[in-house]
Amino acid sequence: MALRRACGWLIQYNASMSVTPKSTDLSSDKTTRSNALLVASNEKLVEQNRKLQAQVDWFKRQLFGRKSEKRLIDDEVTQQGLFTDSHLPARTDTEPTVTVPAYERKKAAHPGTPSDSGLRFDEEQVPMEVIELPSPELQGEQSDEYTVVSEKVTYRLAQRTGSYVILKYVRKVIKHLPTESITSPPAPENVLGKSYADVSFLVGLLIDKFNYHLPLYRQHQRLLDAGIRLSRSTLTHLVHRTAMLLKPIFDAQYQHVLLSRVLAMDETPIKAGRKKKGYMNQAYYWPIYGDADEVVFCYAATRAHRRVEQFLGEFEGTLLSDGYQAYQRYAEKRDSVTHATCWAHLRRCFEQAIGHDAGADQALDIIAALYRIEAEMKASDISREKKLQWRSEKSKPIVDDFFAFCQEQCQRHDLLPQDKFSKALNYAREREASSRIFLSDPDVQIDTNHLEGNLRPIPLGRRNWLFCWTEIGAEYVGIIQSLLVTCKLHNVNPYTYLVDVLQRISVHPAADVEELTPRVWKEKFAETPLVSDIDRCQ
Repeated sequence: MALRRACGWLIQYNASMSVTPKSTDLSSDKTTRSNALLVASNEKLVEQNRKLQAQVDWFKRQLFGRKSEKRLIDDEVTQQGLFTDSHLPARTDTEPTVTVPAYERKKAAHPGTPSDSGLRFDEEQVPMEVIELPSPELQGEQSDEYTVVSEKVTYRLAQRTGSYVILKYVRKVIKHLPTESITSPPAPENVLGKSYADVSFLVGLLIDKFNYHLPLYRQHQRLLDAGIRLSRSTLTHLVHRTAMLLKPIFDAQYQHVLLSRVLAMDETPIKAGRKKKGYMNQAYYWPIYGDADEVVFCYAATRAHRRVEQFLGEFEGTLLSDGYQAYQRYAEKRDSVTHATCWAHLRRCFEQAIGHDAGADQALDIIAALYRIEAEMKASDISREKKLQWRSEKSKPIVDDFFAFCQEQCQRHDLLPQDKFSKALNYAREREASSRIFLSDPDVQIDTNHLEGNLRPIPLGRRNWLFCWTEIGAEYVGIIQSLLVTCKLHNVNPYTYLVDVLQRISVHPAADVEELTPRVWKEKFAETPLVSDIDRCQ
């Protein structure tokens, strides 16, 4: 019996021992799965925290840091780890600092202009009222004892309340006594028929709204303060009618821009037209910059790829743009078009990756060296042939090293596809061929900054007049801004130009309308422009 009991106890013990490992394995599996979930959750939170921290750093840079994307390189820093010293542009030695005594530090006044409180003005353009202050010594009984030796002049900047003037044309009504017929001279011709707005007022509306970004409702308030009552809808109609007169000039400038060998193109958003009640439609301006320093702002209701073909048509040459795929697709369809991409947009991708990976700073240092060469060429004002030689000898090795660096970085196993630095590397590698175009063509600029700087009136206007109520109004904005920006590029006074062409366009031959574009007008009519009646009265 004892043996039988011992065998039974042994069987039960073995059975219990055979069950225990199974329960232990289940518990271990649960722990492993729980740990895996915790690790995955922790990695997700770490990644989320990294992205949020990157956003905070970006906002801090926008608020407190430099907003310029230009890379500043100290003289002590070299790029030996990336490329050889021979690829770096030569640095010019700075002049030694000279200590100037305090009593000699006052700046000399500019010849011909007053120096009171730093006031500077052009006496030929700025109206001046002379106020002579009386001298009591010269008006008394003993005035014979005094004589004027010299004069002291003090300048102060003043302002009149409003600058509007009413032109009153007086025409005598004459009766011929023998025939008793009554005649009167005709009213002077006006730019807009049956309108009481002088050409100077029309141009003032355009300059204030599109050059100084003053909305029409604010101009309406200024008119009321000056004692002049006009409806706001009247101001809108005047702007639209004036823009319609300028449209043939815009079309002529547009056609000339398309004849350029190198075009720069971009797009910028604008709210125009109602999409539905309470919502404005998201539309776009497509600015195009030509060889002759002319800009046209083409309006489109969408950013669709077909708009590039619509605006460029049968263009032949090099198209410089950002990385938007619409431009590349347009170039791929046409053998006569070469697509070049902007290095400033490429640099922007790496600039946004600062703080995420040390490789972003290395990439920006290489690009900065490339821009230093471009700055030297611009400062030297060298010929096309010399410019091509410089880019072949100095810029090309840097470009080669840059894309070799990008290729090397892409082989790293610690980079994830969603990293900003990875996205910047992929952006650069996908556009390597188009980024090299400027090396073989001296007329192609390294970026589109010359275009982006001149489309700035559009976003500045958005901050003031916010939107265009109709799509027709948005087209008129593009027409007027095209002429005003081109005037700025050719150093033409926009007021003088618009006053002249608005009076000239009705009698100018339609076949020669290109002569009224700012580029040609500067050569043909700038010396003897037509003026308004208010200017003749001065």
